[in-house]
Amino acid sequence: MPNIKPISDLRNYTEVLKEVDSSNRVYLTRNGHGEYAILSMAEIDKLDRYKAAYKLFAKLKNAERRAEVEGWVDAEELEKELGLTED
Repeated sequence: MPNIKPISDLRNYTEVLKEVDSSNRVYLTRNGHGEYAILSMAEIDKLDRYKAAYKLFAKLKNAERRAEVEGWVDAEELEKELGLTED
Protein backbone atom coordinates (compact mmCIF):
# COMPACT_ATOMS: atom_id res chain seq x y z
CA MET A 1 0.00 0.00 0.00
CA PRO A 2 1.46 3.39 -0.93
CA ASN A 3 2.62 5.67 1.85
CA ILE A 4 0.76 8.93 1.16
CA LYS A 5 1.09 11.94 3.42
CA PRO A 6 0.14 15.59 3.24
CA ILE A 7 3.08 17.89 2.60
CA SER A 8 2.40 19.51 5.97
CA ASP A 9 3.83 16.34 7.59
CA LEU A 10 7.26 17.59 6.53
CA ARG A 11 7.20 19.85 9.56
CA ASN A 12 8.45 16.71 11.29
CA TYR A 13 10.63 15.59 8.36
CA THR A 14 12.79 13.21 10.38
CA GLU A 15 9.76 11.00 11.07
CA VAL A 16 8.77 11.09 7.40
CA LEU A 17 12.30 10.20 6.27
CA LYS A 18 12.38 7.21 8.64
CA GLU A 19 9.56 5.72 6.56
CA VAL A 20 11.57 5.86 3.31
CA ASP A 21 13.59 2.81 2.28
CA SER A 22 14.51 1.07 -0.97
CA SER A 23 11.13 -0.64 -1.23
CA ASN A 24 8.98 2.13 0.20
CA ARG A 25 8.44 5.55 -1.35
CA VAL A 26 6.66 8.33 0.47
CA TYR A 27 4.25 10.35 -1.66
CA LEU A 28 3.43 13.89 -0.60
CA THR A 29 0.18 15.60 -1.47
CA ARG A 30 -0.73 19.24 -1.76
CA ASN A 31 -4.42 20.12 -1.49
CA GLY A 32 -5.26 16.43 -1.79
CA HIS A 33 -3.37 15.88 -5.06
CA GLY A 34 -0.07 14.04 -5.53
CA GLU A 35 2.77 16.54 -5.83
CA TYR A 36 6.09 14.96 -4.74
CA ALA A 37 7.73 11.64 -3.95
CA ILE A 38 10.61 10.89 -1.62
CA LEU A 39 12.82 8.00 -2.76
CA SER A 40 15.93 6.42 -1.32
CA MET A 41 19.25 6.95 -3.10
CA ALA A 42 19.36 3.21 -3.88
CA GLU A 43 16.04 3.48 -5.69
CA ILE A 44 17.16 6.58 -7.60
CA ASP A 45 20.34 4.75 -8.68
CA LYS A 46 18.23 1.82 -9.84
CA LEU A 47 15.96 4.14 -11.83
CA ASP A 48 19.01 5.81 -13.39
CA ARG A 49 20.30 2.39 -14.52
CA TYR A 50 16.92 1.56 -16.05
CA LYS A 51 16.89 4.92 -17.82
CA ALA A 52 20.40 4.37 -19.23
CA ALA A 53 19.48 0.86 -20.39
CA TYR A 54 16.32 2.18 -22.04
CA LYS A 55 18.28 4.89 -23.88
CA LEU A 56 20.85 2.35 -25.06
CA PHE A 57 18.12 -0.03 -26.22
CA ALA A 58 16.40 2.81 -28.14
CA LYS A 59 19.68 3.71 -29.87
CA LEU A 60 20.31 0.07 -30.78
CA LYS A 61 16.79 -0.30 -32.21
CA ASN A 62 17.30 2.89 -34.25
CA ALA A 63 20.64 1.59 -35.55
CA GLU A 64 19.03 -1.72 -36.46
CA ARG A 65 16.27 0.07 -38.41
CA ARG A 66 18.86 2.15 -40.26
CA ALA A 67 20.90 -0.95 -41.07
CA GLU A 68 17.82 -2.65 -42.49
CA VAL A 69 17.23 0.34 -44.80
CA GLU A 70 20.81 1.35 -45.62
CA GLY A 71 22.42 -2.07 -45.37
CA TRP A 72 24.71 -3.73 -42.87
CA VAL A 73 28.47 -3.19 -42.71
CA ASP A 74 30.57 -6.34 -42.61
CA ALA A 75 33.32 -6.79 -40.01
CA GLU A 76 36.21 -6.32 -42.47
CA GLU A 77 34.77 -3.07 -43.79
CA LEU A 78 34.25 -1.80 -40.24
CA GLU A 79 37.80 -2.66 -39.21
CA LYS A 80 39.13 -0.87 -42.28
CA GLU A 81 36.97 2.20 -41.53
CA LEU A 82 38.21 2.27 -37.94
CA GLY A 83 41.82 1.87 -39.03
CA LEU A 84 42.24 -1.47 -37.26
CA THR A 85 43.68 -3.26 -40.30
CA GLU A 86 46.58 -2.54 -42.57
CA ASP A 87 45.73 -1.90 -46.22
